[in-house]
Amino acid sequence: MTQNPDLGQIVRSIQAVQDFQPSDKGLRSASHEEIRAGLTADVYFVGTQQILDRLGLAHQTVTAEIFANRAGLIAGVEETLALLSSLPIEIEAIPEGSLVEPREVIMRITGHYSDFGLYETALLGILASSSGWATATREVVLAADPVPVISFGARHVHPAVAPVMDRAALIGGAKGASTILGARQSGHIPSGTMPHALLLMVGDTVKAALAYDAAMPEGAPRVVLVDTFKDEAEESLRVAQALGSSLEAVRLDTPRERGGVTPHLVKEVRARLTLAGFPGIGVFVSGGLTPDRIRNLKEAGVTGFGVGSFIAGAEPLDMTMDLKAIEGQPVAKRGRIPGLTETSRLIRRHG
Repeated sequence: MTQNPDLGQIVRSIQAVQDFQPSDKGLRSASHEEIRAGLTADVYFVGTQQILDRLGLAHQTVTAEIFANRAGLIAGVEETLALLSSLPIEIEAIPEGSLVEPREVIMRITGHYSDFGLYETALLGILASSSGWATATREVVLAADPVPVISFGARHVHPAVAPVMDRAALIGGAKGASTILGARQSGHIPSGTMPHALLLMVGDTVKAALAYDAAMPEGAPRVVLVDTFKDEAEESLRVAQALGSSLEAVRLDTPRERGGVTPHLVKEVRARLTLAGFPGIGVFVSGGLTPDRIRNLKEAGVTGFGVGSFIAGAEPLDMTMDLKAIEGQPVAKRGRIPGLTETSRLIRRHG
C-alpha cells in the first residue's frame, strides 16, 4: 500500500506527489500541515526542487523579491512570516498595512532556494488575496469616512478563508468583522445584528427585538433589522418605542426587489425617529454596497455600514516573486533589471 508523505516534511519529488492520497475529509480546504508540507504548491516547484537536487544546485544561496503589480494596501505579511518562521532564511518586509506603488518590493527573502522555493505559490496567494481584500476595504472606508464600516463578507467566500478576509478587512480600516474567528484572532469582538430568519421564525419585529434585547449580554449593541414585514419607517418607530434607550440603531437591508436602501428611505426613517423623540437612534445599512452608494447614503444620515460582496469579491493584488541574485551575483529574466531593487522601506523580520 502506498504511504502518504509525513505532513511534517515537505514533498520533494514528483513521485511523492503522484503517490499522495488525500484523506476523504469532506471539506476541501487545506490544513495548516498540508500547506506547510507543500501540498498546495504548483507542482512544477516540486519538480524544480528535484532537478536542482540532482544537479547539486539546490543549496545555492539566492535572494528573491516579491512585488505588487498594482498599487494597494498590503496585508498577509504576518501570515507569510508564520509560514516561513521555522526556515533558516532571512526575510525583510514592509509593515502590514502599508500602501505600495506598482512594482514596489514588499518582501525580500535570502537563503538556500531548497529551503523556501516550494512555498512561492502559498506566499503569493496569501499576499495577493489578503492585500486585495484590504485594498477594497480601504476604498469603502474612505468613501464612508467618518461613518464606520463592518466587514460582512464571510458568506461570499469559502469558510476556510473567511477569517483571513476579515483580518484583511480590519487592516484595511474596517471597525469590525462578522466572523467569530476572524474578529477574535485580531482582538475584536465579532460584530452582527440579526438575520431575517430569526424575524420570520418569531413572526413579529418587535417581539424578536425584545427577545434579542433580553438575550444579548450587557454592553452589546442592540441593532434591530426593520425591513422584514412592514414599512421600514413604521417598524423603526415600533422598535424604538419598545426598546427605548437600549436601542442603538435600526438596520436597513431592503432587497433589490423592493428598490434596495435609498437615500430618501434613510432620510425618512431618521426624520420619523426624530419627530417621535428618538433622534439618537442610528441607521445601519447593508446589502450590495459600493463606494458610490456609500457616499450617497452617508450624506442621507447613515451611521454605520455593513459591507460584504464588495470586500469579498475584490480583485487580488497580483504578486510576483523574482530571483534577483544567486550566490551574490545579480540575475533577472529578460525584461527585468538584474540585482536587488533599491528600496528603503524593508524591515528585517526573520533570520
